[in-house]
This record gives sequence, C-alpha cells and structure tokens, in this order.
Amino acid sequence: MDSLYLYFPVLFLVLYIISRHFLKKLQNLPPSPFPALPFIGHLYLLSKPFHRALFKVSNRYGSVVFLQFGSRPVLLVSSPLVAEECFTKNDIIFANRPDFLSGKYFGYNFTSLAWSSYGEHWRNLRRISTLEVLSSYRIQTLSSIRSDEINYLIRRLFRVSIESSEKIVEMKSSLFNFTFNVLSRMIAGKRYNGENSKEAMLFQDISKDTINTTPKANILDFLPFMRWFGLHSVEEKMMELQKKRDNIMRKELDKHRRLKTSGSFPSAEVVAGKKKTIMEVLLDLQKTDPEYYTDETIRNLLLIRLSDIYIFSFCT
Repeated sequence: MDSLYLYFPVLFLVLYIISRHFLKKLQNLPPSPFPALPFIGHLYLLSKPFHRALFKVSNRYGSVVFLQFGSRPVLLVSSPLVAEECFTKNDIIFANRPDFLSGKYFGYNFTSLAWSSYGEHWRNLRRISTLEVLSSYRIQTLSSIRSDEINYLIRRLFRVSIESSEKIVEMKSSLFNFTFNVLSRMIAGKRYNGENSKEAMLFQDISKDTINTTPKANILDFLPFMRWFGLHSVEEKMMELQKKRDNIMRKELDKHRRLKTSGSFPSAEVVAGKKKTIMEVLLDLQKTDPEYYTDETIRNLLLIRLSDIYIFSFCT
C-alpha cells in the first residue's frame, strides 16, 4: 500500500503534462515542444548560447513555436514573413510590454517610455522623446559637448599611457566617465571630474548594483516560486536602487531650478549660443503644461538617458 502512494506524484505529473498538451491543441496554438514541465515549462530546452538553443528549437518544431518559459507564454518566430506580419497586421497586439519587475521598480510602475504599454501615454512620451529630447536638431545643437569630451578622453589616455609603465591601459572606467559626462552635460549642462567625482562614482556603483540585481529579477519574472528559495529580497534591493536613482535626478532638478531662478546657469553650456540642455527644455515644457510634465515624468525621461550608461558598462 505504501508503494502505491509513491506512484501518485508520477501519475499526477503524467496526467498534468498530457492534459496541458491536449488543451493547447484545443486552443489552436502554434506547435509546442512536448512536454511542458510543471513550473518550468520549456526552460529545460535552453542552454548557452541562448540564440543557438532557440535556433535548434525552431529548426525542430517550425518557424512559429509556442513556448512556456516558467509562468510566461512565449512566441518564438524565426520566419521573416511571419515577423513582418507580427509588426504590421498585428502590431498593436505585440506592442505592449511584459510586466517585468524591472518595469515596476525602474520604470515608475510601468509608466516610463521603455516599459509603458501601448496607448496615449506611451505615444506622448515617444513624441516628447523624439521631438524634444532626441531630435536631430537637439543632437546637432549639443554636438560640441561630444567633441569636447572626445578630446578630453584622448588627452587623458595619452597622458596615462606616457605615465604608466604598463603596456596595457585600462579603458572601462575611462569610457564610463566619457559616456557619463556626455550625457550629464547634455542633460544638466555640467561635467564631473572623472574618478574624483562623488556623483559619478555614486551612479557607477548604482549601475553595477543594477546589473547584478537584474538577472535575479529576471528569474523571478519567469519563476515566481523562486521567492520561496531566498530571492524575495531582490525586490527590496530594486526598490532601494530606484530610490537612489530617483534622488540623483531629483537633486539635479532642484539645482537646475535654483540656478534658473538666480540666473546663474553654467556658462559653457547655456549662455554660449543659448543652447538649452535637455533638462531645461523639459522644465520649459512644464510651464506650458504642468499637469502632464510633472517632475516624475521629467525624472523618468532623463533617467532613461542615464540608464544608457549602465547598459553601456554591461556591454563593455
């Protein structure tokens, strides 16, 4: 009798897999690899490198495959014609963003441009970003900033290569400071003194913590039951990081307002040629429509630009 109870979990597992398999057929879903295991779905099919694992799946099951990555349904498309149909005839269906933890905490509860679902709010953010923040006119107007920082980077690397006895020059911190200063000057009209800047070092630490935390959050996005195994603290860490990121931009906005009130903007960025920084443009828009251009919306848009830094750091 005792041995009979041992077969119940196996029997339950088999019945679960078979019922799920036939249910998907009744729903008229695309072909799906068999079996989809409880809790993890088709994650057992994945291996490194990720793109080659997906290539093997599409080769075996077809150009359109329905997968279950943990709790998330995934559509794998490897046909150019089907991909074109997804982004033309069915573009609105595929336009929404998934509700990942990164969007909840780093995207101001899914209201940022990167995480907002398709709709009026997203269209407005995209319009602001395209016309005011990243327009070709704005990029060209602030082109002198990029030239200055490139020259500064070259001079610094040349000086380091002469002073150092090593043949290898460490580039990552220099490139981080270069990117940070280009964006900070475009956004707020000020540069930081490289490694000696507390602000740059603080944001670099936040960037590193974000990079280390995001993969753990991705696990919870697909396998929420992993909270039971010690990953529940990831959300608390993300909340803490977002507070730090938000405080940086909040302080910059307050400083910018004080400088604007006193008429003492950084002369190199604003007075010469009346070149407005991105923050200045958004604050001017706030005057015309304060209900929409709230401080949170402005911080949201500016943090997207600064977030490019830790993405850049991760890639390098």
